[in-house]
Formats: sequence, structure tokens, C-alpha cells
Amino acid sequence: MIKSFGSKLASLSLMIMLTIPTTAMGGGAMSYNSEKPQEDAGDTEPVFQNVSVHDPSIVKDGDTYYVFGTHIEAAKSNDLMSWTVFTNGYTTPGNAIYGDLSKNLAASFAWAGENDSDSKGGFAVWAPDVFYNPDYINEDGTQGAYMIYYSTSSTYIRSAIGYAVSQNIEGPYTYVDTIIYSGFTEEEAYDANSKVNKKWTNTNLSSLIDSGALQGENGDWFNEDGSYNNKMYPNAIDPMILTDKNGKLWLTYGSWSGGIFLLELDPATGKAVYPGADSTTADGRMVDRYFGTKIAGGYFKSGEGPYLVYNKETDYYHLFDTYGWLGADGGYNMRTFRSKNPDGPYVDAAGNAAVLPGDVDHAAYGNKLMGNFLFKREVGDPGTGIGFGYKSPGHNSVYTDPETGKMFVVFHTRFPQRGETHELRIHQLFMNKDGWPVAAPYRYTGESLEKVDRQDIVGEYKFINHGKAISGDLIESSYIKLEQNNKISGDVTGTWKKTGHNEAELTIDGQVYSGVFVRGWDPMAEQYVMTFTAMSEQGVAVWGSRQEDKTDQQIADDIIADLELENTDAVIADLSLPTEGARHASIVWTSSNPDVVAETGAVNRPESGSDNATVTLTATVTKGSVSASKSFTVTVLPYVNAELTAKYSFEGNLDESTGSLEAGKVTGDRIDNTGGTITYAEGANGGQAAVFDGASGIRLPDGLIASNDYSVSLWVKPEQLTTYTATFFGARDANNWVSLVPKGSVGDNTMVWSGSESWYDGTTGLTIAAGEWTHLAFSVSNGTLKVYVNGEQKFTGSNFRDIFTTDSGAFSLGVNWWDAPFKGALDELQVFEGELTPAQIAELSNR
Repeated sequence: MIKSFGSKLASLSLMIMLTIPTTAMGGGAMSYNSEKPQEDAGDTEPVFQNVSVHDPSIVKDGDTYYVFGTHIEAAKSNDLMSWTVFTNGYTTPGNAIYGDLSKNLAASFAWAGENDSDSKGGFAVWAPDVFYNPDYINEDGTQGAYMIYYSTSSTYIRSAIGYAVSQNIEGPYTYVDTIIYSGFTEEEAYDANSKVNKKWTNTNLSSLIDSGALQGENGDWFNEDGSYNNKMYPNAIDPMILTDKNGKLWLTYGSWSGGIFLLELDPATGKAVYPGADSTTADGRMVDRYFGTKIAGGYFKSGEGPYLVYNKETDYYHLFDTYGWLGADGGYNMRTFRSKNPDGPYVDAAGNAAVLPGDVDHAAYGNKLMGNFLFKREVGDPGTGIGFGYKSPGHNSVYTDPETGKMFVVFHTRFPQRGETHELRIHQLFMNKDGWPVAAPYRYTGESLEKVDRQDIVGEYKFINHGKAISGDLIESSYIKLEQNNKISGDVTGTWKKTGHNEAELTIDGQVYSGVFVRGWDPMAEQYVMTFTAMSEQGVAVWGSRQEDKTDQQIADDIIADLELENTDAVIADLSLPTEGARHASIVWTSSNPDVVAETGAVNRPESGSDNATVTLTATVTKGSVSASKSFTVTVLPYVNAELTAKYSFEGNLDESTGSLEAGKVTGDRIDNTGGTITYAEGANGGQAAVFDGASGIRLPDGLIASNDYSVSLWVKPEQLTTYTATFFGARDANNWVSLVPKGSVGDNTMVWSGSESWYDGTTGLTIAAGEWTHLAFSVSNGTLKVYVNGEQKFTGSNFRDIFTTDSGAFSLGVNWWDAPFKGALDELQVFEGELTPAQIAELSNR
């Protein structure tokens, strides 16, 4: 990971999410003719127990699988499906993994990771790797120990890698040494909120030079101003240990932006065998005297969580690397390369080198194993919600079962519409005919590759093409059909064939994709289905998930049965009327009164004081030659003027104008900090406005809003636009909040951003300008959010969380608990009970 989590993300990343086992499989399950039923998952419903272990590294000890991850989280399982956590996070003393954490890892923490800079007030121990080393010589002279290599970090570049040992895989582990430091400077320097002198002599470099292990200091480690050259050199995190086919021990590590590196380890001591002198490989890659051989990345491009595995079948070392940013909107995605040697050179299927040639768009580099995707659920499809998919899957490890040869990719992922909540996932890997790993579309449930009958393949599929982009966007499924005549029809066309027992070959738009057909558990259909996974020579992965065979009449009936509208008896916002159902069936709407509810779902509410309006909406579903209809009675409520409950005009003071609430109070750069200065200047409509200097805020009275029916209006004039910075902010607690941000997390949009069980993005489709006044307002009414810019509605959405369920919520202007404070001016903050009417919005936004 590139940097430490903020408070919002960190608290979520420690959550343990347990799911209820899926319900029994329905009577519509597909039938398959397995040649070896005793080796496949059969029709037994899988049972999962999920855990949250970020950056999971897998190891097996006896009959038990273990995953160790960031924030000192770890879990174990006997079947790779049901997991149990056995750790206690950063608890110290009495830490499950490190005992007295603070004392045990004190030598690493002296450089980074405890109560320092980005880890101020806590710890940052990340992404460990655990293995059993039979050659390690313990202090008592005996041989063999479990070893944990971990990273500690204080900034996006100041980090360290150390290791500890134990005779028990579950710990506690005893510290041995810190072997790699990064983020050091040429001369004395300090990061914000830190007392650590970053000069290179405060690392292990001096002792290594004095002992002759290194040939002096390397001037290239530093930029011209003496800062750390992270364009070419690594952030020392994400360690992983490889034992190569000859028994040699290697450490691979690193994170953007300087790249991924490889060092040899001494198996008897666990210490690094530094190159000592700088050189280059035969293919021209960097070999640094201290950091080792560069095997991937560089030039400020994303790439982290390296994992190396040797595959006997292909006789290649496979490098797994994760691109993008780990957040739900960050586009994390897993890439693969391979080499005949552990130290490279690594290349992808198209022949692109893993070490970047320069400051290039690296999306084209590396086979994309998996990224954001959604097997989209349309109206009439089985299941609930929007479908099955992942957001930002990555930072994986790999396990190969020595007895069965099964390979597994083990990673964390976030999910659509679930914010930063993350969980461990395991998918089986298969080698295609070209010797590249491809991942099963669904999580592992005990399935094995088996002989597949042709009749089990022919049919309709939901189809995913992962592409090569690094993007936070979800790739949604389309529809294809694998025809009996080996043609592919539907949203993409081409041909398909089965070669051998289960090998898949699809030709689409001239590109050949090679992989396998394999059964998998579809959690939406709650049954095992035929799937395929394949990859092209350009490193593009495609997936398919077979749909149950149905007639057009059955599909139309399913859509009619599934089609529902929410809150039809109290409509106050535009309705979302689906126009497409399962398998491209069309849905056409008619309205008995289009002036009130249009056929598009747009709602025109009666004026304040009018009666309710009743409208009949009729949906006609058409699939092929079959049609069916369903009607809904909709009651549209008239507007009701919102009532003013608080007004702050900033006429040279922070008084509340209605007299019902206390004045605001000046804060420092966080909502609870003291200090800070607010001045006053010309306002948006004459009078004065509050001026924020970028290091101050205003604390508003607690309980300012205690309702799920409210509105906020204010004038905003940013001097600068910084991502996440709040103008108006309110929170029930640190995990439940609402923020009006001029520049948000989605495309830099001005937006209402909210965090609770999941993040909510009320985007406006624009970014307000710096240096000029803009009127912003938003209303929340029983789960419906509307956002306005200069009197024009720019967003409406449903299912907005009820954040203010207490009369003691915290409220502020210009600051929150985490992000850069606002710099600029704010004027005429007004808070209302109820939703603003169009007339009120027009009046408030008029200058």
C-alpha cells in the first residue's frame, strides 16, 4: 500500500465481516455430467465464514491454512472457505503475534511505524510474509524456525522491513533485525508530526559501509535537493520470501513509485545478502548495492504487493504485482509476468518488460488477472441487489497444493456499494495452454478441473472482459451465447471450441483467448454453473458464467415477477424506471399523467398546499415475440416549505442569526483542535463572509441536525481546491458522517460525500471554480439526497444513510477529523428542517 490509511479507512479495514451461509440451492440447478464426481464440488452448498485480512499472505502448516496481513490481522482455515481470526490487532502488550509490540519491534519503530507522522497516535505494521525456514539457526544453536518478514511505515516512502522468528506459526515472534530502510535523505530532515531524523546515517547503511558490505554511499539515492529519490528506488514495504527451485532464498519487496526489488537472503540468519556494488543485469536493469535487483515498475507508477511463485509445470517464476490504489474507487487490479530466473527479466504475454522503460502509461504492461467487475443482476435475474462483483481486488499471494497441484490466488477485495469494507477472497488459478495463470470467475468451493461435456457448455453466458485499464469504474457483464455450431453470438461475436478435456479457446474480434471450462458456485443463482476463464496474447482476461436455459416466456414472466417500485405511496423524487430486464428484454413505461410522472420517471411534484397526485405507471416487458405487462399506482406528495432552524451570516462574527443556537467557535486544522483564526471579507451578497486560512475551521453547535429530513445551504468561494476538503461537515461519529466537498473523490466532482456502512457519492458532474462565489445546497428527505449548484439540481439519489440519529452529532465548517482544511470564504450558512422546495432553492441561490 502506498500510504497509511486515514481514520475513515483504517477503522473499516479492521472490521471482521461474517456472512450467513448461503441458502439452499433451488430446483432450477443445472445438471452436469462429471467424469469424476468424487473430485468436484458436486451440488453441495458451500459454507463460507468471511474475515477481513488486508494484504493477505498465505502459508500452510500441517492441515491448516494461514493468512497473515496488514494491521497485524491473521486468520486460519482447514478448507480455504471458512476462516477464523486468531489475532488481536495492535494490542500491546499481549499482542498475539509480537507479544509486547512496542518493545519487541522497537528497532524498526525507531525509523518508522509507531506514533510518528502518518502513524501518529498508533502503529503501522503492514503486509507480512510468514514461512518455515528449516535452515535458520536459532540462538540456542538448534535449526528451524517460523520467520515473519514485516514492514513498518510512517509515510509513503519512509518505511523499513524487519523480521522476527518463532517456534510456533501463530507466534509470538521475537525480533531479530531490520534489514531494509527507505525514505532516507542526504542531510538532516524531518517529516510532519515526526521527530525522526531522516538522514541516511540513521539507518543500517553506515554499519554496512563500515563492515565492507557496501561500497559506500550511493549519490543516486538522492534528488538534487537531498530528498529521497523515490522515482528510482523503492518504498520498503510488502516483503515476500521465495525459495527458488535450487533452494536459494530471496526477498522481493517494494511499492510505488520506485519499483519492485529482489535481494538474496542468507537462510541461516535471515539477513540480506546485499550486492555491495552497483551494476546492471545483462538486459540493462538496475542492480543497486543496497536495495538489490529491480524486477518491476518505477517512474512513479503504481505497483505493489509483489509475490513470486515457481511453477513446476511451466518451469517459470511467476511475478504477481498489483496496480492502482487500494481504495474502493482506486482501481486496484492484479497483474502477472514471468521469467526463467528469480531475478528476471520478467515479461508479460505480449513481451512487455515488468521494469518500465520510462514515465509511460503502464496500463498496457502486465497480464491483467482480475480488476473491478460486476456480473450485473438485471430485473428478472436470480438473486438480489445489483449483482456479484469486486472492487479493487489485489495485493495477493499464491498457494500451490503439492499433492493435488491446485493453485490459488489469495487476495483482499472491496465490493460494489459497500464502501471500504473488505474481505479475504480465494479463487482457483489454472494454467492455460500458453503457460499463463487465469483465475476462476467465482471464489473457491472445492471444485476441480474435470472432463467437460460439450452439451454442458452450449448456452447463454454473462460475459466479462477485464481489459487493461487501471480504473475505479466497474466493468459490467454483457450477454453472449456459445452456440451449438461453435459460433459466439450476442454482445460480442466470434467462435469457440473445447480442446482436450476442459481447455477453452475463444476467438473474439480476431483475438484468441485460451483458458479452461470449469464449474463454479454462482452466489446469485445459488447453484453451480459452467464458467470459462481465458486470456489473450495481449494479457486480457475474459470470463463467462452460464445462465440457466429459459424460454422467452419464462424470462418475461421472471421479469414481471421481479419488477417492483419502491415507496410508491409517498413519492418525492424522480423514479428509477428500468428499461431493460434479464437477457436484453425491453421494458417500456407508460404514464396515466405524464405531467406529474413522465415515462422516464421524472417527477413534477404539486406545489406547496396542493393535494397529493395519483398516477398509474404501466411497464410492458418484451422478450422476442412475447410481451407481458404490470401496473403500479404511484402517489406523488406536494412540496412542503422547509423551515429555517439555523443561520450564520458571518457579519464580523460567528453568531447564529435566529437566536435559537449558540455561536460558532474557531478551531485549528481539525474539528477538535484549538487555535486557528477566522477573518472577514466582502460576502456573496453584500455584507461580510468568513475567511478560512487553510489551517482553521469553525465548530458549530452539537446537534445542529438531528433528523433524516433536512437541508443545508451556503455560499462557497474556494481560494484553492484540495481533494476531500470539507466546507460543511457533520458526523454522528468518526464512522458515520456527511461532507460537502468542492473537490471530491470521484472525478474531482463537487459532491456530497458520506461514510457509514458504505460510502455514498452524491456527485454533481462538475467542479466549482476557485476564486468565485458558488451557491451549494443539498437536501436529505427520508433517504433521498438532492444536490444543487447555483440553484440547479445536479444530483438525486436514493438509499442515503440516516446519519444524524442523535442530538449530539458534531458539526463544523472547513475542517473534519482527517483532511486538509478549507482555504477560501464561506457565507450565509442556513440549515433547514425538511426538503427545500424549488422556489426556496431559487431564492437562496439568487444574487
